[in-house]
Amino acid sequence: MNQVDSSLPFNRRDFLKGGSLSSMAALVGGKLVTAPDSVLAQESTKPIGPPVRFGIIGCGYHGRLVIGTLAVLPNAPIVALCDSYGAFLRRAGRSAPKAAKYEQYQDLLNDENVDAVIVCTPTHQHAKIVKDALAAGKHVYCEAPLSNSVEEAREIALAARKHPRQYFQAGLQNRSDSQRHFLLDFIRTGSWGRTVQTRAQWHKKTSWRRTAPTNKREREINWRLDEKLTTGLVGEIGIHQIDAASWFLRKRPVGVHGFGSILHWNDGRKVPDTVQAMIEFPSNVRMMYDITLANSFDSEHEVYYGTAAALMVRGAKAWMFKEPDAPLLGWEVYALKENFHKEIGIALSADATKLTTVTGNRDGGEQDKYTNTPLYYALEAFVHNSHVHRSGVEDFVISFGDDDPEALADYLEGLSDSKMPAADYKVGYEATVTALKINEAIVGKKAIAFEDKWFDLG
Repeated sequence: MNQVDSSLPFNRRDFLKGGSLSSMAALVGGKLVTAPDSVLAQESTKPIGPPVRFGIIGCGYHGRLVIGTLAVLPNAPIVALCDSYGAFLRRAGRSAPKAAKYEQYQDLLNDENVDAVIVCTPTHQHAKIVKDALAAGKHVYCEAPLSNSVEEAREIALAARKHPRQYFQAGLQNRSDSQRHFLLDFIRTGSWGRTVQTRAQWHKKTSWRRTAPTNKREREINWRLDEKLTTGLVGEIGIHQIDAASWFLRKRPVGVHGFGSILHWNDGRKVPDTVQAMIEFPSNVRMMYDITLANSFDSEHEVYYGTAAALMVRGAKAWMFKEPDAPLLGWEVYALKENFHKEIGIALSADATKLTTVTGNRDGGEQDKYTNTPLYYALEAFVHNSHVHRSGVEDFVISFGDDDPEALADYLEGLSDSKMPAADYKVGYEATVTALKINEAIVGKKAIAFEDKWFDLG
C-alpha cells in the first residue's frame, strides 16, 4: 500500500473505521475515480500493513496446500512449520526452507516470530491446539470442522470469544469466496423467486485410504476411516456445501434424515463410502445432499430451485436457468449464455462486465482470468483481517489501556467493515454442530430434529 502523507488530518483508526476508498477520498477532499469493478475488487483486497508471520501446524496434504497458497499471497511469510511425522515435516520444509521446524506444536507456539497459526491437523486434534494457540497470543485459522465432537467445538468457540485480542477464523472457505459473495445479491433480491428446494453433491471415486510405511503410521494417517475419530464424509467434505446452503438461505437446518452404506470400498472399514441426507430448513424447504467415493460422475455442484429460476453453482462458476414465466430483469440480454442439454444457462460471474460476458470464451477461458481457489480467498482474508485486528488492538490499548476486555471486544467488532468476509467462531461452531448431527443421522440411519440449545454458546 502507498505511504499516506502524515500531515493529513486523520489517523490509522480513521482509515480502519472508514474501510473504503470512498471514505479515504472524503477525508482528503479528493475526487474518487473508480476503476472497473473487477479491478477494484482485486486492489481493495490486498493485505495492508506489515507482514503477518505464519506457523503451520500439520504438514500433511492439506497443510502443504496451505503452504503453497500462502506462498503466492503478499505479506504472509511462513516462519515456522510443525508436524510430529518427520517425513511430512521434511517434505513441507522444501517449500519453506527458511522456516523453523518443530515436531511439537507447543514449541512452535513458543516461537516469538510467529504471529498467527493455521491448524491443519486431523479434526480430532484441533481443540487443544487451538485453545493453546489462543492462550499463547496467536491469531488462529482452524480448518473445518472445528472438532469431531460438539463439546470440543464449543470449547474452541468459547476460547475464541474469551481471547478478543486474537483473531479467529474458521476454515469455511466459501464464506470468503468472491464469486459466492457476488451471488448473494442475486439470491437475496429475490431474482429466483420463492425458494422451493436445493440439492448438492460431491462425487469422486477414491478410496479415502492412504498408504504408510508402518502399521502404526497407517492407522494415524487414516483417522478419517476410524469411526471413533471421524466426522464422516459429511463432516470432512460436505460441511462446506451444507454451510453454503445455510448461508445463502439465511436459515439453519431444523432436522435431517440420513442414510449411509459401504457400497464399494469393502476393505474392512466401518465408515460409509456413500451417504445421503434429506436436510430440512424452515418453511418446508429441503436440501437433498449426497456424497460418494464410489463414482465420479457429475463431480460436485449445488443447485438452488426457486419459482422464477434455478441457480447452479460449480466451483468458481454459476448459471441461472429462468422459468418461462419469470419476469425480465433487463441485464440478461448482455449475459453470456451456455447450453446445458435442453436448457440455456445465463452465466453469473463476479469478474464479468457487459463486454466480457458478451464476448467471453464459452469454454470459460477468458472468464477464468481472475479466478482463484476458495482456499486462496479464505487465507487472503485471514492475512488481511489478522492485520486489521492487530492494529485495532494496538490502537485501543494506546487510547484506553488494556484492562477492559469487553470494551476491547466491542471496539474490535466496530472494525468489521474494514475486514474481508470470513467465517468467525460462531459460524464455525454452528456449521460444525450441523455437520456432526447430520453425520449422526447418517450413521444411525435415522431422523433427528434439531434443538436450538445445541447452537447456544451462552
